[in-house]
Amino acid sequence: MKRTLFALALIAFATTATAQEPLTGTLKKIRDAKTIAVGHRVDSMPFSFVGQDKQPTGYTVDLCKRVIASVQRQLKLADINVKWVPVTAESRIPAVAKGEVDLECGTTTATLSRMEQVDFSNLVFVDGASLITRTDSGIKRFADLAGKKIGVTAGTTTEARLRGALKDRLVNAEVIPVKGEADAVAALEGGKLDAYANDRIVLIGLAVKAKDPSKLFLLEEDFSIEPYALMMRRNDSDFRLAVNRALSQVYRSGAIGEIYGRWFGAFGQPSPALAAVFFLNATPE
Repeated sequence: MKRTLFALALIAFATTATAQEPLTGTLKKIRDAKTIAVGHRVDSMPFSFVGQDKQPTGYTVDLCKRVIASVQRQLKLADINVKWVPVTAESRIPAVAKGEVDLECGTTTATLSRMEQVDFSNLVFVDGASLITRTDSGIKRFADLAGKKIGVTAGTTTEARLRGALKDRLVNAEVIPVKGEADAVAALEGGKLDAYANDRIVLIGLAVKAKDPSKLFLLEEDFSIEPYALMMRRNDSDFRLAVNRALSQVYRSGAIGEIYGRWFGAFGQPSPALAAVFFLNATPE
C-alpha cells in the first residue's frame, strides 16, 4: 500500500512539474506577444500567393493556418494576432534565422545544408523540378535545351540542381536567375527566355494563369526531387513539436484530403510519393 501511494505521489509530482514547466523560445515569444509572425511567398501558386482579397492564400498557407490554430489552443490564448510577412526565395532563410518570422509557409525544400541555418517541420509536400517552354520553342526534352536561355528563381535549390543536371548531361545552356515566378513567365511569353525551371506543380499553376496556356508546354522529364517543409528557427524543439503535432493531426484526421483537393483536385489524386508523405507523417499521439 505504501509503495502504491508513493508511486502515485511521484506521478502527481511529475504531472504538476510538467504542467508548470515554463515556456521558452518561440512558444514563449508568441504567448507573451499574443502574436505569431508568419513568412509567406506572394507568387508561388498554388502553394503560397496573394489572393484577390490581398490576403495570403494557398495550400501551404492553409496548413500554416491549421498550425497557428493548434498553437493558439496549446497556449490557451483567447486570440492570436497573425503578422503576415512577405518573403522571397532569397530573403526567406535569413528572415527565419534572424527571428523576423517564426514560421515560413511557402515552397521551401528541406535540405541538410539548409539545416545548418534553420530547422524544418515534417514534410508537407513532395514534387519534382521540371521546365516549362513555349510550344514553338522546339524544346521537347532536356537535351533540347542546348544553346537555350533558361530562367530559374534565384536562391532556390532548383537553381543549383538545374546547373548540376545540365553539367551532368553535357547540355550547354545559359542559366539566367530571375527574381520571381511572375517575372519569369512574362519573360518566357515575351521571348526573352526559352524555358523556365521550377517545381512541376508550381509550373502547372503558372501555366494555368498564363495569358494563353495553350502556348506553353511542360516537359515530361524531372531533374530533381523537392521535399517541402515549413521552416522555423533552429534549436527550438518545443516549437517544432507543436508544429509537427498540428500537421500530424491534419494527416490523421483526413483533413489533408480537403486541403489537397482545394488546390490540386483538378490535377488528380496525390502521387504515390505524396500519399506516402501523408501516411508516414500521421504520427500518433
